[in-house]
Amino acid sequence: MSRLYSENHLVNRIGWLRAAVLGANDGIVSTASLIVGVASATTTQNDVLIAGIAGLVAGAMSMAAGEYVSVSSQADTEHADLARERKELSENPAFERDELAGIYIKRGVDPALAHQVAEQLMAKDALGAHARDELGISAATTARPVQAALTSAATFSVGAAMPLLMVVVSPAGALVPLVSVASLGFLALLGAIGAKAGGATILRATVRVTFWGALAMALTAGIGKIFGTIV
Repeated sequence: MSRLYSENHLVNRIGWLRAAVLGANDGIVSTASLIVGVASATTTQNDVLIAGIAGLVAGAMSMAAGEYVSVSSQADTEHADLARERKELSENPAFERDELAGIYIKRGVDPALAHQVAEQLMAKDALGAHARDELGISAATTARPVQAALTSAATFSVGAAMPLLMVVVSPAGALVPLVSVASLGFLALLGAIGAKAGGATILRATVRVTFWGALAMALTAGIGKIFGTIV
């Protein structure tokens, strides 16, 4: 007797993994860049810490709101498409069955078998079959606004806390280089963890996140130097 096995594919992680990596990466880059920029303007260490904490709170709220709004827009589009599909299934099920069979035929299924498969799938869950194969909506990729918002806010806060911790433990004279180097190390670690969780190439992901982090910190350090000298 044959047995059915359930496989745990990496695509099932796409919803929370994207939000988590984005939140943590943005938390490290934006907070470290803010700290380096303010510190380069020769501000006191206490002022740098206050600016970093303010950046953490504002950034976490911004990430949560941004993710919720954007993913909610995606969810609204999915719901509208499903409502339209439900209406079409109710008004013309024969056409919808032929449409579903046509999708399978284009994928290489024999026409007779494609119509049989379409009929059986629609008998069990017509809307679900059309959502998956016509609209590309599945349980693994469906929009979850609250999950995305909370994940992004939480991981942003964790990411932002890392360069803030370096402000606390670093001597005032070496604050900029220590925060910069440590933050690049945090970014490299994040890139490796994200790549491992998503099944991607670790080296490529690590280089990608550290490059953009270094560029952001270099730019803000330059701006801080310029305006600090002028002021």
